[in-house]
Amino acid sequence: VQVVVDDAARTDAYADLAPADLVLVCGVFGNISDADVRATIRHCAALCATGGTVFWTRHRRAPDLVPTICDWFVAEGFTPVAVTSPADRIGVGVHRFLGTPRPLPAGKRMFEFVDRT
Repeated sequence: VQVVVDDAARTDAYADLAPADLVLVCGVFGNISDADVRATIRHCAALCATGGTVFWTRHRRAPDLVPTICDWFVAEGFTPVAVTSPADRIGVGVHRFLGTPRPLPAGKRMFEFVDRT
């Protein structure tokens, strides 16, 4: 295990780590714009090794973006492994990457946290 202290939104933070077998995107998707969720999922195809797994979370409050997030992962070459039901009120998803990792672009910001107050 390697611990990196850096800005999680910057692709440069992962330059020496990608592609990885396990990518955690927990506590992010409920705190960024929908467009940034989509962009982050696109970057997951560069962060994950072939056969790698992404664990992610997102609230299930309206509007429930979890089904769309699942579709976005599939569009990027991932297959669903598990996703919680709406009754659980919290979305936890697991997707496995079946494609070939893309190059991770340098100097990109994948997302910006938004103020939800």
